[in-house]
Amino acid sequence: MAHHESAMKIAVMGGGGGGLARGLAILDFLLRLAGIVAALAAAITMGTTNQTLNFFTQFFQFRAHYYDLPAFSFFVAANAIASAYLVLSMPFSLVTIVRPQATGVKFLLLVLDTVAVALTTAGAGAATAIVYLAHQGNTKTNWVAICQQFGSFCQRVSGAVVASFIAAVIFMVLVILSAASLKRRN
Repeated sequence: MAHHESAMKIAVMGGGGGGLARGLAILDFLLRLAGIVAALAAAITMGTTNQTLNFFTQFFQFRAHYYDLPAFSFFVAANAIASAYLVLSMPFSLVTIVRPQATGVKFLLLVLDTVAVALTTAGAGAATAIVYLAHQGNTKTNWVAICQQFGSFCQRVSGAVVASFIAAVIFMVLVILSAASLKRRN
């Protein structure tokens, strides 16, 4: 009789851990949605950022565009690729909700999420260096800070960098969740 009660408790609590696996899979799916928003916001914000300043007359202008700097172009590409990957990974994430024991799918997502961590971190890091120079300048190399003149440009690119780091953190959490989920299976 005691064995029957133990089996009933396991069944009620989610089948011996299946409920936890399904909960982690649902969290994975929700984090992927948040990651899409963050990475796509970073790419779109940076990709649409430009500012023009008139100097003396409207015929002599200074322009700042994201594509003027290769680091910003890389940033846009990295976040666009990360966004596309997240969209393409959604069906696989749904598979892990329906079939929490699907370790092959979890392992594939773990590997690709790890690549996405590296990509988004590299893009955000490269853009951060340029944003820092735009805000602070560098007196040793005679690079002047441009954010006093191009304030709107600097605010937008700074916001894009923050969104990209949020996406990178989301990818890190996804990697940890996937690794923990795979570890539970062994």
